[in-house]
Amino acid sequence: MEFTTTDGVRLHYTDQGRGPVVVLLAGIGSFSVVWQPTIDFLLQQNYRVLTLDARNQGLSEHTAQGLRISRHAMDVAELLAFLDIANFIGIGHSMGAATWWAYASLFGTRQMQALIDIDQSPKMINDARWPYGFKNLTQNNFFTLLQAPFGRATVQNLPDSVYYQNRALQASHPYDPELNYPFLLDHALQDWRDVIIHLQCPFLVVNGGQSPFFAPRFGPVVAALAPKGHHCMIEHSGHLPMTECPQAFQRQLQQFLRQLE
Repeated sequence: MEFTTTDGVRLHYTDQGRGPVVVLLAGIGSFSVVWQPTIDFLLQQNYRVLTLDARNQGLSEHTAQGLRISRHAMDVAELLAFLDIANFIGIGHSMGAATWWAYASLFGTRQMQALIDIDQSPKMINDARWPYGFKNLTQNNFFTLLQAPFGRATVQNLPDSVYYQNRALQASHPYDPELNYPFLLDHALQDWRDVIIHLQCPFLVVNGGQSPFFAPRFGPVVAALAPKGHHCMIEHSGHLPMTECPQAFQRQLQQFLRQLE
């Protein structure tokens, strides 16, 4: 399904099931198919599950317009308004988690029943006081490192159904990193710690124990920033724990969601 944003960009979304609403936002360059095990699990638990492909990725329109994390957050807000959704649980993987922090900074957490961050540090740039950023990204190597290929994100093979769907989608709707590079720069420059310390909803940080992008020790540090923060680590996972180790992730997700009942 598609809707058109107020700045005229066509975005693709899915809407399945009935019940409390969960909105899933994927990482940069990803297709929503990476959420398939999570979608199936949430539908079985009687949730209504939405996904949104960010502008410039997935099945959404490729555009040079609005290449800012704040515009991504506005896109989410406009989808929620379009579907007349008043309350929801937000789950974001990687850049998707940053989109939720941007949303919280703009709109607050009044509508958020809970927020889940999957393997995303709130500050990408490492410095003397913050050694929990993306790889070895610093102010000195910022532009060169972000222009280079990131390398393999996973340590476990994806489920066959996800792997083959994802490969087909990449062939038919290839991601354009050059077009989206200004957005990556904007995303990587942010520091969301001041937003996290004011989150009024329950907040869970899930990180991959073998993530090639973020050191596992960032998880408990970030969770401790939030008034209602929690943390768990998926030991044998890389950057996509919800897809690499779906059963382990779903156990943690179910435990967290039960606390909201």
